Amino acid sequence: MQTDTRNACRRRLHRIEGQIRGLARMVEADRYCIDVLTQIAAARAALKRVEEMVLKDHVGHCVEHAIASGNKREQRTKISELMEALGRLQT
Repeated sequence: MQTDTRNACRRRLHRIEGQIRGLARMVEADRYCIDVLTQIAAARAALKRVEEMVLKDHVGHCVEHAIASGNKREQRTKISELMEALGRLQT
């Protein structure tokens, strides 16, 4: 992972970690269900943004490197990994 992407992901993940702790406090405090659901949706959206950053970095760095290398085996491996990852992201 590129340094800039790694740092941005870490910052976002720390914020998400705080969101999750806040959600736990909301549940403990028996907050209104819709408020809890709203915060869950916000946390999921934040995770989705991190997911997109990591995916973009992987394609722009790892997959691009494999293509530029000319190594067919490495290219097939990276494309296969990418397709498997995309399949998991669909669920």
